[in-house]
Amino acid sequence: MKFADLNFEPHPNWEGVQARHFFDNGYGVSVIQSPNSYGGDEGLYEAAVLKVTDDDWQITYDTPITSDVLGYQNVEDIDSLLLEIENL
Repeated sequence: MKFADLNFEPHPNWEGVQARHFFDNGYGVSVIQSPNSYGGDEGLYEAAVLKVTDDDWQITYDTPITSDVLGYQNVEDIDSLLLEIENL
C-alpha cells in the first residue's frame, strides 16, 4: 500500500480531503489535508492510526507507532506510515 493508492474524497466536516484505508490486521489509517490539519496549509498531511472495533473504527493512541496524530507528513512519510501500520 502506497500513498498513491489512497482514495481521497472531500472531508465530511470541513474544507479539505480525507482518505481512510483499513488493513487485514484490524488497523487502518486516516490521512487528511485541510486548512484545519497540522501542515495542511503547507501542502502536507495529518495522519491518524485507526483501530477497527466490532461495528466501527476509532483513532487509537496506543500503538508503538505513535500516541497522537502525526502532523506535517509528506508523501514519503505517509508511505512509511502505511507500511508500519500494515505490519502491526
